[in-house]
Amino acid sequence: MAKRGKRYQALLEKVDRTREYTPEEAIALVKQLATAKFDETVEVALKLGVDPRHADQQVRGTVVLPKGTGKAVRVAVFAQGEKAREAEAAGADIVGGEDLAKQIEAGNIDFDAAVATPDMMSVVGRLGRILGPRGLMPNPRAGTVTFEIAKAVQEIKAGKVEFRVNREAGIHVAIGKASFSEEDLLANFRALMEAIVRARPAAARGTYIRRVAISSTMGPGIRVNPQAAANVSG
Repeated sequence: MAKRGKRYQALLEKVDRTREYTPEEAIALVKQLATAKFDETVEVALKLGVDPRHADQQVRGTVVLPKGTGKAVRVAVFAQGEKAREAEAAGADIVGGEDLAKQIEAGNIDFDAAVATPDMMSVVGRLGRILGPRGLMPNPRAGTVTFEIAKAVQEIKAGKVEFRVNREAGIHVAIGKASFSEEDLLANFRALMEAIVRARPAAARGTYIRRVAISSTMGPGIRVNPQAAANVSG
């Protein structure tokens, strides 16, 4: 394990490693410890009681964070005709079809999220090896392959994020910036936890939310009581 610097060690001393904080306490502490010279991202990390090796225990979904992500998201849309015009009107940054696909194949990927109408998937499909590893491939389950183009673009711009369990049964999602107020971070945390609880697979047994931690980009993780996190409410 890499040796942590003096700054990190000093921050770590302010965290009680023997306890699990409430969501409110953890968010307040994360903000206090976010002392870098840039606006650090605040991230939630979870360990779930599922076995991702089984198809019926996958956890995946999307949620619109009510207070946004704090990041300006560039959206690319694969559409044509009227749907292309709808995308432009909704605020899409890049709209195209075959021409957009060729730009991507040439290495020009100047966007953070991609949406496509179903009839364009014959074009988008060949980009899987490029967009897939970057997490940019449009997917019906994530709501990014749809004829409701305007809605999809607006939701992404407003703070829609995707969550998906990894091989270690973990989920990592950014819920905003350290400059957000505690109330706004808590609202986003609440929305995320509610979405993950709703996404619990029927095949999951035992404790579903095993571990929860909140951290900023350069700060230590703050352990959150899993039950308090799962039950967080307004």
